[in-house]
Amino acid sequence: MLFKLKSVRTHFSGLIFFQNYQRNLWVKPSHRYGKYNEEDDDDKDPKLRNTKENQLDHFYLYKSKGQHLLTNTRILDAIVRRSNIKPTDTVLEIGPGTGNLTVKLLEAAEKVVAVEVDKRMVDVLHKRVAENGLQERLNVICKDAMKVEFPQFDLVVANIPYGISSPLIAKLVYGRNPFRSATLLLQKEFARRLLAEPGDADFNRLAVNVNLVADVEFVMDVSKREFLPCPKVDSSVVIIRPKPELPDVNLNEWRAFTRTCFGKKNKTLGATFKQKKKVMQLLKLAKTTSLNKENPPTGNNYECDEYYDGKYEDGDTDGEECFASSTSDLEMNLFKEKIVGILRKGGFEDKRPSKVSNEDLLHLLSLFNQAGIYFHDHVKPNDLGNANAAYLS
Repeated sequence: MLFKLKSVRTHFSGLIFFQNYQRNLWVKPSHRYGKYNEEDDDDKDPKLRNTKENQLDHFYLYKSKGQHLLTNTRILDAIVRRSNIKPTDTVLEIGPGTGNLTVKLLEAAEKVVAVEVDKRMVDVLHKRVAENGLQERLNVICKDAMKVEFPQFDLVVANIPYGISSPLIAKLVYGRNPFRSATLLLQKEFARRLLAEPGDADFNRLAVNVNLVADVEFVMDVSKREFLPCPKVDSSVVIIRPKPELPDVNLNEWRAFTRTCFGKKNKTLGATFKQKKKVMQLLKLAKTTSLNKENPPTGNNYECDEYYDGKYEDGDTDGEECFASSTSDLEMNLFKEKIVGILRKGGFEDKRPSKVSNEDLLHLLSLFNQAGIYFHDHVKPNDLGNANAAYLS
């Protein structure tokens, strides 16, 4: 009974603190959305900003930096409950803001590592956690989540800024740190893309690359009215669980392959791979890979100092022109027939990538590789740590 009274007293103390600081939050309107960047602050004059924040004890929430605080305690409780946090867990939280979710995580976990780039938020977070007597279990890293190396953790639970959703998920699922699950509050449209399946209108490379290494579960939708300031769109909560076993595929090769397939996801694979520029890129890479296997290079193998890694999707390059000038039409045509033969053998020529499963895509990649056709610059070990938005979007 005494324990319950203490818990109630702690709850009301936190609630009073929450109400007090919420009254002092000002919203700075902006038409720009994206990652937090201190150089983009709307108040450029530090004296003016300090006057507003120190004398009036107010500070702005910047929409342009994705600063939307979830204020509904029932939804916060539901997120913590669905995360299945153990008392021995270390939880990683990205973008804790003023600590609405952080305090609840600290009550459930042994330790919380919070990564927050905004120093103003960090100050409020420390004060709020101290009011609840939980400061010894909180480790705050005041840095950009996309630039810092995360310490070891068991779970991720976070309301992340919309602008870093794709690169952050890539960093987590392709990163070196093993973890049990990630419960994330995402923009609703982005969550739908993440959950899309073959044949869905939203099926895309994001879903393909994430689903190769993890399972994604939909939890619930969250109205935009539950946030301060109110964003323009609703949100959704999803849980990402890394798969215990990964397919036997080079991840660099896989990502380059899916980038090629989903460049125009509604085109048939036959139409995509018959393009002259694509045939030339793959022929060049096949030659490079063959030479690398015989003589591991210290640099690039072509005088033009360019090689295909999937980045020549939208225009010609000097490297391509140099290679094309030294390649005969006969060689190009023979290589094109080889590609088309592989597509026909697997029954993929008339299929669209938006309707093909991961299992079928893995089979097609295997057929290409067995024939000496590769999509990455050269065969490398799986690089789980080198993750960014280009892997997913």
